[in-house]
Amino acid sequence: MHLYTFILRPINLIISFISLIYLTSLSVASEKPNILFISVDDLRPELGCYGVNYAKSPNIDQFAKTAVTFRNHYVQISTCGASRYALLTGRSPINSKAFKNNSFYSGKTAIQNKQLLGAQTMPELFRRSGYRTVLIGKISHSPDGKVFSYNGQGNGRQEMPGAWNRLATPMGQWKRGWGIFFAYSNGKHREDGKGHFDLMEFTAEKDEDLPDGLLAERAIAELNQLKNQQKPFLMGLGFFKPHLPFVATKKDWEAFENTTIPIPLNKSSFDSPYKHDSGEFFKYSAPYKKKRPLNDQSSNIARRAYLACVRYVDRQIGKVLVHLEKIGLANNTIVVIWGDHGWHLGDAQQWGKHTPFEIANRSVLMIRVPGINGGFSTNALVETLDIYPTLIDLCKPKFRITQYPLDGISLAPLLRKEKESVRKYATSYWRDAISIRSHSHRFIAKVNNNKIVDKKLYNLTRRLDSTENVLSDNLDIEKEMVNQISEK
Repeated sequence: MHLYTFILRPINLIISFISLIYLTSLSVASEKPNILFISVDDLRPELGCYGVNYAKSPNIDQFAKTAVTFRNHYVQISTCGASRYALLTGRSPINSKAFKNNSFYSGKTAIQNKQLLGAQTMPELFRRSGYRTVLIGKISHSPDGKVFSYNGQGNGRQEMPGAWNRLATPMGQWKRGWGIFFAYSNGKHREDGKGHFDLMEFTAEKDEDLPDGLLAERAIAELNQLKNQQKPFLMGLGFFKPHLPFVATKKDWEAFENTTIPIPLNKSSFDSPYKHDSGEFFKYSAPYKKKRPLNDQSSNIARRAYLACVRYVDRQIGKVLVHLEKIGLANNTIVVIWGDHGWHLGDAQQWGKHTPFEIANRSVLMIRVPGINGGFSTNALVETLDIYPTLIDLCKPKFRITQYPLDGISLAPLLRKEKESVRKYATSYWRDAISIRSHSHRFIAKVNNNKIVDKKLYNLTRRLDSTENVLSDNLDIEKEMVNQISEK
């Protein structure tokens, strides 16, 4: 045997052994479940699968047949940025002090532009665990993950440094982030300086004539690329509608031509320091007389416009989910559909979010996990804070150090039907108000000089939009709820 053959043979064995280890590691990595996280802005549970029979949401309804639907999911704050901050950091506002839309990039709550010992956000944790992280649309507060003002000014720095491998939001003819968010058709948008401020527009012919249609197209293209990689992925896909302005295709508006949409029931005035004047809604130019409260005909027009936008975004979600199945990724991908908060559609004389009431804090949450039989709903009380620890529990990423303790509870026992509940109360905040939800009531109060004041209690067993303060008749429940605030 020649000397070089004698030497070469063990070298080849070593190379083969190293290759085997490498391929095995790739195989292990690829077996980690992917995550497709779909966020929908201002989506209250106005869907068929939540029992709303006049809604038109066939794609999400179909998804519900394979997922677990949380009927009592509550956000931490009923405003976009702060709600998403709680989701992505896993921290309660009472601990993070993140109560505003600019919390991601301003002040002491800002995500630092350097890698710390622990992950600052959920996508960063998965990225540091070997996941490929891709952002399309609005997952944090900005529509594309970059910090700009509405008017386009700013340096475009990343809103969540270290979170995403790729920012892939398509701008289309609107050219910039807040342009695609406040878009009308043909490249117009609310912040283009040309005075576009219509409450609604339904003139587009094709889905791709509007931004959410482009987001769905881009998501499909990105999934095709991610399929061929040897790493698991986390895709954040954030759709804009039904956020104001109400803009969708012509066919979405026409779909409700013969649909009976119930009008809001609460028309009389009610006493509460927590009401607002629906300023965000009423500042838009409407195709009716803006008289407060709106009459039945005007309310019907506005509610129809919201539902048309839900129908439009439902179709975009359907395209992505069908493609996920088509290319063989559905069997190893956790899919989450989440609404960043609820939205008053004239309920309790309110239009919009930004209240501590039930309707503003209750939103959509649906989770589908490979290997776990779905197709059922649960009435368990859950919070947005619970999503982050749930995904860690399900995926078991190799890096699990968070910069701050997570304040949520894993929902895996609910998904697996091992438990019927994981928490007794759900807590939300708005400005100086604390809002506590039990299975039957919602208690709202303020803490002023260590005293609990402006107490309101609503019985929600019959109607979720109840405005009757039943505090005087329920002293035991009041005491129970006050104790909960004292523990916060």
